[in-house]
This record gives sequence, structure tokens and C-alpha cells, in this order.
Amino acid sequence: MNIIFVEPSFPANQRRFVHALASVGANVYGIGESDEAHLGDDVLGALRGYYRVGSVTNVDQMVEAVRYFQDKVWIDALEATVEAHTMPAAQVREACGIPGTSVRTTWLCRDKPSMKEALRQAGVPTAASAAVDSAAEARAFAEREGYPLILKPRAGAGAQGTVRVDSDHELEQALQGYAREGASSIAIEEFVEGHEGFYDTISLDGRVVHDWATHYYPNVLEAMRQRWISPQFITTNRIDEPGNAFYAEVRELGRRVIEALGIETSATHMEWFYGPKGLKFSEIGARPPGVGAWDVYSAANEVDVYREWAHVITHRAPEQQMKRTYAAGIVALRPDRDGSITGYTGIDEIQSRYGEWVIDGHFPPVGHGTQGVEAGYMANAWVRLRHPDFDTARAMLDDIGRTIHVHAG
Repeated sequence: MNIIFVEPSFPANQRRFVHALASVGANVYGIGESDEAHLGDDVLGALRGYYRVGSVTNVDQMVEAVRYFQDKVWIDALEATVEAHTMPAAQVREACGIPGTSVRTTWLCRDKPSMKEALRQAGVPTAASAAVDSAAEARAFAEREGYPLILKPRAGAGAQGTVRVDSDHELEQALQGYAREGASSIAIEEFVEGHEGFYDTISLDGRVVHDWATHYYPNVLEAMRQRWISPQFITTNRIDEPGNAFYAEVRELGRRVIEALGIETSATHMEWFYGPKGLKFSEIGARPPGVGAWDVYSAANEVDVYREWAHVITHRAPEQQMKRTYAAGIVALRPDRDGSITGYTGIDEIQSRYGEWVIDGHFPPVGHGTQGVEAGYMANAWVRLRHPDFDTARAMLDDIGRTIHVHAG
């Protein structure tokens, strides 16, 4: 197969997808914004060709680049794995006659109110929501549904730009903030109480061939608000256990989501909440998860998930099945203040306790600038580990979060 991959070198983990496609025999052609000389020998060695554009979100430029390759070879697929690139990629596919995720499906996975309406019509429980274009519409929704409420950009990834409001005053402040950022329309929805996690898949012709269920501790909004929290997510190895009704329900709703949104051959990322109102699905993406989740899944299952994705796209079949050998996760380690890293304590202690279970870790050097807690799980220091028992792995991640301290000044 001849496959175009969008933006093969940035962010850095993009090269994992390029190498995976090349490793299963695909001829990979890259379109990106970097000068070819800056791609590096490892990326260039995996590409059969490269075309530079000013912006990979500019559809006209992307069409020109794709047609350049189409004049030389038959193009079987065009793949984009970054949230912001998915809609331009879908538009280019349709303009150039390349099969793959459609504009309609991409729209439903990007526009949150439309997404939730499609899910409700398919019988997938989700939060009450609306697209609002004015402060008056937001106030009317608040009066109808009550507080707390969640406000977020209509298109975006993860918790980016997401705000919880608990009163009329907080709603007004949030609306003013969106107005200052130039937002003309936002999504507003009821706050769903409960435990938060995500369900990820690789699907082939609308059928799930690989899947993973992962849990947040604590929920994302809480984690992004409090510096003292060392948040984590951990993927379970219990998803295949017979008689586990919860994961069976997650899988069934995930299947319905894929059908409702028209997702065919693609990676997916689906956020969910489980609480007093039962299981409800939230954000849906027709793309791989972020924050290195596939690295965690690979370590947990002793299988290269990037290669599995590439094999499904290229050969229309999985190469291996998930082994579910380990539960695996990441714990984020926040600096005690903003500034520059001055040192660490507790690393040797953790290494002596759990060294055999540690996958890897990241500790920015002394003098390196810190990033704010809202920047995410991999913004500063972090540790990833795996263990055959889910509860033990989670306790280890808790212990790491309590023991390792990141000092800044």
C-alpha cells in the first residue's frame, strides 16, 4: 500500500506511526511543515517521499501535496493522528478520492454537541448538552438543567479549555473568558458525577479488533486544578475476565458509538464516566489517544500497538492479539512551585522498591523550566510502570506520587 502520513516528525511521537507503517511493508509518503533537512535520518529513511506545506491544516495546500504524490503513484490511504489534523485530512480525502474516515464522521467526532446528539439517537447514554452562540442561550441552559455545568470549546482535545461552573457568577466569568479568546460558539453540558476513564480501540470496517479500558485517578478536571495531586491513569488487564459486567457494558456502548458515528477503519478514543446515573460516554475521537497511552498499552500487553495499528491499515487484519499480561499506567509528578527545577528526592527509594516493574521515567534536568499543572500528565516529570495485578499497580503509582518530590525555585 502507498500511504500518506500527515506531519511525520512533529510532535516527536509522530515518527512512531511512520516507522510502524514502514515496518509492515507500507510505502509511506509524508506531508509536513518542517524543512526536509530537519526531519532527521530516522524519519527520512522510513519515507518514500516528502512534500512540505506551509500548514497541514490548509486544505488547498494539502490537496496540492496529495495530488503531487497521486501523479506519481496510486495512493491507498491518508492518515492523520493529531486531533487538529483530522478534519483537514478528511476534507482532502474526499477532494482527492481517497478512502478513509469521512468528513461527516470527523465532524461528529470534533463538534461536541453534534457528537452527543448522535450518541443519544443511537441509545448511548451521555450528558445533556447544547451548542450555545450567546450568553442568553447559556443562561437558559443553566436555568433548565441546573448547576454544576461544564463549558468547553466545540472542537478540541481532552480537557483543553474545559471549565466547570457552579453558579450564575462563575458562568458569567467563564463566558467572558471565552469571549476574550474570540469564541463565537461553545458547548455546554450537565456535569456528570462519577469515576472517569476511557475506552480506546482500533477498528476495521467498523468492527473492533483491539481494545483497552483505562481509568483516571482522580478525574481529569480535579487533576488539572490541584498542584499537590500526582494524577495517574492506568489501563486494566481485567477487560477480558468472564462475567465482568462493567467492561462488557463499556465494550457494548463503544460498539454502538462506532456504529453511530460511522467510524470504519481507525483508532478511536472514547471518554466515559461511571456514577450514580450509570455509565455515560463523553468525548469521542477518531484518532489514537494522547499522553503516550499507546506506549502504556504496548508495555501492558507485550505487543507493539503502533505496529498493530499499521498492520490493520495496511493488511486489513491484526497481527497479534493483546496478551493482557500487565496492568500499566503513568503517574505525573508536579513541581512544588513554578519556576526552574532545583532537584528531586525519593527517586532512589522508589527504584529500590519497584525497579523491576518500572517501564521508564522522565525527569527534566536541574535548571529546566517547569510547566503549569494544567499542561497535562507529561508536562513535567513522570514515571510509568506495569504489574500483573491491577490493584498492586495502582498502589505503586500512588506510592510513587507520594514519595518522589520535584523541587523548583
